[in-house]
Formats: sequence, structure tokens, C-alpha cells
Amino acid sequence: MGLSKNLNYAYYPGCAAKQIQKEADWSAQAISKQLGITLHDMPAATCCGAGNLQEHDLAAALAINARIFSQAEEMGMDIVTICNTCLQTFSYANHRLVHEPALRADINKVLVKAGVRPYEGTVEVKHLIWVLVEEVGAETLKQHLKNPLNGLKVAPFYGCHAMRPSEIFVGRGGTVNGPKYLETLIATLGGESVDYYGKDKCCGFHYMLVNEKEFLHMSGGHSLEAKQAGADVMVSPCTLCDFALGAYQARSEKAMGVTIGLPEMNIAQLVGVAFGLDDKTLGLSRLSVDPGAALQARGVR
Repeated sequence: MGLSKNLNYAYYPGCAAKQIQKEADWSAQAISKQLGITLHDMPAATCCGAGNLQEHDLAAALAINARIFSQAEEMGMDIVTICNTCLQTFSYANHRLVHEPALRADINKVLVKAGVRPYEGTVEVKHLIWVLVEEVGAETLKQHLKNPLNGLKVAPFYGCHAMRPSEIFVGRGGTVNGPKYLETLIATLGGESVDYYGKDKCCGFHYMLVNEKEFLHMSGGHSLEAKQAGADVMVSPCTLCDFALGAYQARSEKAMGVTIGLPEMNIAQLVGVAFGLDDKTLGLSRLSVDPGAALQARGVR
């Protein structure tokens, strides 16, 4: 697919990318600039509620998300995010607001009282990897390759929030048999995808505070399985998955009594590596397991 005429988006990186996973935000912005994707800040946007607010107060959650959508709508742009949890939260809220006009009318009354323009239901929510595959396309991506991955074995980790529920992500997720965005990107960059059972399962992030031991075995188990399947590195399109699988890997090793040693990168970082962007721009030094040796072994760096 050729390059789209309009690659302007209201950019919503999510809270994690602004605080604990800054490298994902840096990398997303860097590769977008290379590709002519313009990510416009949404300075007045708040937290999406991350699904937790939905469980406590659904009306408040819908109003908060409708307020964010209204901002993007006023900008005349769709929303792009790099967080699966934000993607799922937004997609669920937007699905209801678009398909239930009476509900949207009720929520808009709340917005108007708060001095916010009503949401008309015209915004689409996208993940950056959808934009890369569907709107930029493999041909354009290949034109920017400076350091092809040379067969680097990459374990894709989708996580669960960008794929479920299937009725929300029609044509874009639902099951591991849906569109293989990560595999497509890995192949386009010159890498080889490693298949393993856990690639579309939960990383365990939301279980972290409930049962840390179970969480560590869950997140560490995915990384160990990928490593045993031959992966040189693991990539995720989600900042919370990055945190669970990367930052907590050492603690998972201790809890499980094993050595994993698998570098975990955000997919935008891997794209940036293949584009020849420098380590500082991509924030590679912030990763818990240095991917340098794996990349050098394949002649990528």
C-alpha cells in the first residue's frame, strides 16, 4: 500500500509512555517523523481511565473519553496511540458512543455542562502499528531501511488489549488468527518472527498488585517460552506490556529460578533500529536487558 495523503493524527501516547516507558514515546515520535507521520499533541487530554474507571463508574468513564474524542474531533483528526490499554479503553467507549446515539446524547449533556463541545462520533481510534501496516505500507517502510534485521529472530508479543473483545476490533484482532501486524512489520524490517503459544495472551500487568508471584510467573513465562523458541529479542506494541515483560524480567527470573536474558523492546524501537536511528534517540539504554549483543550478532548494529 502506498503512502497516505493525510498522515496527521491526534497523538495520545498514554500515561505510561510519559512516565515509566518514555523510550516508547521517543521512538514512536522519531520513526513517525522519518515516515512523514505528524503526531499532534493533545495537551488538554486526561488519562483514559485504563478500564478501571469503567468498572467503578461507567458514565464517568464514557464522559472522560468522549471529552478526549471531542478534542481530536475539533482538531479534525483521528487518534493514534501506542498503548494497548488506552486503545482498548478508547475503542470500547467510542464503539458505544458511535453506535448508541441516545447514550452519546446523554454523555454530551455532561460535556456541555463542563464547557466542552459535544462529541459527534466521527473520530476513529488507531494503534500506530495499524498506521504503519495499513496506511504507510511495506513498500514505503522498506525505503527507509538502513540496518535491515538480517534474519534477527523476533518474538512478537501482542498482549490482550489490542485484540479483544473481537466485536470491538472487527477486522483488526479478536484472535491470533487476525491480522498479523507485528509479524508483517518484522518481516518488512528483514527479521524472522518466532511463533509461540503466549504471544496473544495477557502480560499480567493488571495482576501485578493482586498477586505478584503469579504475575511474575505469567510475564516471565512468556519471555522464557519465547527464548526457548529461539528468539533473539521480544517486541510489543504496548507500553504496559513493555513494563511487565522488560522491567520485571529480573524479578521473574528470581521468582522462577531460571535465567531468561531476553531483550524486550517496544516495536517502535525495533523499527527505529532498522531505520538506522541512534541508541539515544530510541532510548535503548533504558531497557532492562541490553539488545546490543543480539543485534550485533546478526550484523544489525
